[in-house]
Amino acid sequence: MLRVIGECLSRYLTKPVPGARLQAPSDIEALAAAIRPGDVLLVEGESRLSTAIKYLTQSTWSHAALYVGDAYPDAGGGPRGLIEADMREGVRRVGLEHFSGLHCRICRPVGLDDAEVAALIAYAGERLGDHYDLKNLIDLARYLIPTPPVPVQWRRRLLSLGSGDPTRAICSSLIAQAFQSIRYPILPCVAVTPSDDPRSSNGELQVLYPRHFSFFMPRDFDVSPYFAVIKPTLVEAFDHRSLVWGAAPQVPGVVRLETASGRDGASGA
Repeated sequence: MLRVIGECLSRYLTKPVPGARLQAPSDIEALAAAIRPGDVLLVEGESRLSTAIKYLTQSTWSHAALYVGDAYPDAGGGPRGLIEADMREGVRRVGLEHFSGLHCRICRPVGLDDAEVAALIAYAGERLGDHYDLKNLIDLARYLIPTPPVPVQWRRRLLSLGSGDPTRAICSSLIAQAFQSIRYPILPCVAVTPSDDPRSSNGELQVLYPRHFSFFMPRDFDVSPYFAVIKPTLVEAFDHRSLVWGAAPQVPGVVRLETASGRDGASGA
């Protein structure tokens, strides 16, 4: 009975909501040209679940997936694969095209060698097929109110509500575990201690302590000082002079541009 109720709740939460997406969709081919194995793809989702996560995290991003390229081809998704944790399907491999029509961002861990990237992907790959526990109704019910009246300081804890594997429905938890398995930092706790270690500065050493994986959010990869944000439009030679500007349509918030000479700067369509 609990699983049947959980199935109904998960179906409701993962249904798209009109108007939930705020940003323009990313160009999938441009993403494909820029993304590399080991990168984290952040996604602005458009489901009820996504709306709740975006509110609780005060962020654009509601979902995260690990790009694995052509690893684990038998799991589906084609040659441009990503491993993600989905509430209904569990941990699975999908193609980059799965996120077509959505706003995305690439976050790249800096300094990983080939062996570390392979270990990172292997950790996530070993969890393919893991499933969210749909009998844990508390974990599901926390998303029924898209904008719950929860103080800011408690919102991260609301995302980690529950115990063990069910929290992997917050896809960032699975990815955080993968990075922690190779001792790569995301947003660790930092303590400064006196030390005569040669790596210390002025007799003090910064010591990192990993946070519990269930406390990570998709946006943490965006704000982490250890991940670079890769923007496909800037990977290739970008020339703002080649852009085509149109005359201002009757759309709220869109203004008519003028050149320095005072004439309409619009061109093209």
